[in-house]
Amino acid sequence: MLQPYTYLLINFFTIIICFIASFDKRIQFHKWFGTFLLSSTIVAIPFIAWDVWFTKMGVWWFDTNYTIGWIIAGLPVEEWLFFFCIPFSCVFTYYCLEQFFDWNWANAFNNIIVFATIIVCGVIALLHPAKTYTLLTAIVTICTLIYLHFIAKAAWIGRASLAFTILMPGFFGVNGILTGTGIDSPIVNYNPERFLGIRILTIPIEDAVYGYSQFLLNIYFFKLFQKRKIS
Repeated sequence: MLQPYTYLLINFFTIIICFIASFDKRIQFHKWFGTFLLSSTIVAIPFIAWDVWFTKMGVWWFDTNYTIGWIIAGLPVEEWLFFFCIPFSCVFTYYCLEQFFDWNWANAFNNIIVFATIIVCGVIALLHPAKTYTLLTAIVTICTLIYLHFIAKAAWIGRASLAFTILMPGFFGVNGILTGTGIDSPIVNYNPERFLGIRILTIPIEDAVYGYSQFLLNIYFFKLFQKRKIS
């Protein structure tokens, strides 16, 4: 009965608790809704374009039995919402961690995180140039880290990486369902010729790296516009 609403419900339950908590007087994240919407839209544009392209190429596709059937540019409307609901919960979590904890110590790991990630992604990209999803994910992650660390001089990469690690159980829950955990068939299906084939439960390992890059960029633009609004 609820099958056509599965993806919609995933988005809803991902965001609802964080949305309600945003109005808590100790948090007051609701004051930054406009800032979040602007930053997430900027990040969503290239990632949605990537999504549209990969869907058209058959790198992945969607089982529309789990969607309400509204398709925009080849993507279910739920997939469009995904690029705002997931970042909202992620940015909200990062914001709360910064509000309530002194975790600047994590920044001591900036160089290790950046160089290790760039080297690993670079090696994988060189070894698997024919794996489209793997290759592009590696390139985007490398470019993201090079920009943030060497050009934008972001001092918070260590903190963001720790926050992303804390968010991993939620990532496994959401992406697990999308890739087939607990349901009859995956909502998102992957062409086995286009990715490494290494999965964490049902989740391609590329999804985690993809999510990491998207998370870092959302944090970057949110902090950028937040700073401008304050000043």
